Amino acid sequence: MALCIWCKCVAYYFLISLQFIRIFSPYLNLGLSVLHFQDLLPALDGDLKTMTFLQEVVDILLAYITESFDRETKVIDFHYPNELLQRNNWELQDEPETLDDILISCRATLKYAIKTAHPRYFNQLSTGLDMVGLAADWLTSTANTNMFTYEVAPVFVLLEYVTLKKMREIIGWEDGRGDGIFSPGGAISNMYAMLLARFKMFPEVKEKGMSSVPRLAAFTSEHSHFSIKKGAAALGIGTESVICIKADESGKMIPADLERKILEAKQKGFVPFFVSATAGTTVYGAFDPLIAISDICKKYQVWFHVDGAWGGSLIMSRMHKWKLDGVERSVLKLTWNPHKMMAVPLQCSALLVREEGLMQNCNQMHACYLFQQDKHYDLSYDTGDKALQCGRHVDIFKLWLMWRAKGTIGFEAQIDKCLELSEYLYNKIKDREGYEMVFNGKPQHTNVCFWYLPPGMRYMEDKEEKKKRLHKVAPVIKARMMEYGTTMVSYQPQGDKVNFFRMVISNPAATFEDIDFLIEEIERLGQDL
Repeated sequence: MALCIWCKCVAYYFLISLQFIRIFSPYLNLGLSVLHFQDLLPALDGDLKTMTFLQEVVDILLAYITESFDRETKVIDFHYPNELLQRNNWELQDEPETLDDILISCRATLKYAIKTAHPRYFNQLSTGLDMVGLAADWLTSTANTNMFTYEVAPVFVLLEYVTLKKMREIIGWEDGRGDGIFSPGGAISNMYAMLLARFKMFPEVKEKGMSSVPRLAAFTSEHSHFSIKKGAAALGIGTESVICIKADESGKMIPADLERKILEAKQKGFVPFFVSATAGTTVYGAFDPLIAISDICKKYQVWFHVDGAWGGSLIMSRMHKWKLDGVERSVLKLTWNPHKMMAVPLQCSALLVREEGLMQNCNQMHACYLFQQDKHYDLSYDTGDKALQCGRHVDIFKLWLMWRAKGTIGFEAQIDKCLELSEYLYNKIKDREGYEMVFNGKPQHTNVCFWYLPPGMRYMEDKEEKKKRLHKVAPVIKARMMEYGTTMVSYQPQGDKVNFFRMVISNPAATFEDIDFLIEEIERLGQDL
């Protein structure tokens, strides 16, 4: 309650100040063209100058936000790197520029930025712009504190505590017990998971290093995120120790192949220590069979991790959470990225850990200059020693404030809408002339993977030549999309499959009309290929 009152007071003061500036600035003639950074606060009498400058910045941001949601504006004002370097002076100088020049730089930066909030931007898994989340981001940058101790971030540390507990409750862990932390992204959360699994099995590795443990083996789907191998490389386990498990046609890990490869690894002298299943693969959006994988991990005493960076948010939806059946069995941890399907501003990634105290034991270094043991409050709220980072950004406030604004039902409706749009796209193109689906059946997530075949390719009899030409279609259409600035959608190959479009929907602003536009634009831009 106290926090809410404080927020209202700050907002009220800020709005009154802005209104004062709007009314009286024509008479004040501050002249930002002759002012420099040293004229702003904490300079003496810098209050009005600072507020005037910040009002100009806010006006630039508000104009950009309005443009981002306008379908008549471009998603991107594309220029090649050498052109963009020449269009503006981006070089750093010895002498300071005026505040007017700084504002020009702000406008130029946003002019050439990708409008990821645009309803027709479908390029990556993180899209959209939430106004409450944006306000929270502004607030945390203003507070400019660090998440390592309760001493310097009392409210934010408590909000992380209550939010992680709520997320663990939603997963199904008893009474929301466990631990967790917000990290810079899903790749780091997955590396944390591997680090904790190794420490749990071989705690001596923390002090003695990899030479003190046998050769380890980790297992993950051939469709899993590259961060699993990257984590193995960073931790000294080695990418060759990550064994890829076959996936079926729809991209799901095959449990029988997992069990076979665990046995093979044991026969070769490896110690299986970590299995990472995926809830929502990056390309196909596939959900691995978590219950079957969990049973295998239990049988061979291997730690079970679920990478739900992309698909973990579906647990918020009563209609779709069945796709994560078995996630509550994850012996150790779950990666969950609210900055994807929940549209929380980047960055916001959570690692949820089943076992209390494990993160602390694994990572703590007892730095006495930061984590003094004779403080006058409960030291369990000093969370920094369980993190790999020392400096840690306040990511939690964006999620917490959005959750307060939407409620769980608001996030559920947002997620359900995105999945409804993906099914709409699938139904429109699965039997449409010129389209072929990459795999059979409805999409499991919002990923819709398809080829577009231009008219001149549809009846080619030479399969190899057709495949060779088809490989070039998506890149050309994507390049044209960017040059026209009308929309953006990703493409890639997968295994022996040539380049195809991977449409993903996580932008709450997207509508059925935007899906129709995408189809028409692909056909317009690819008609002559």
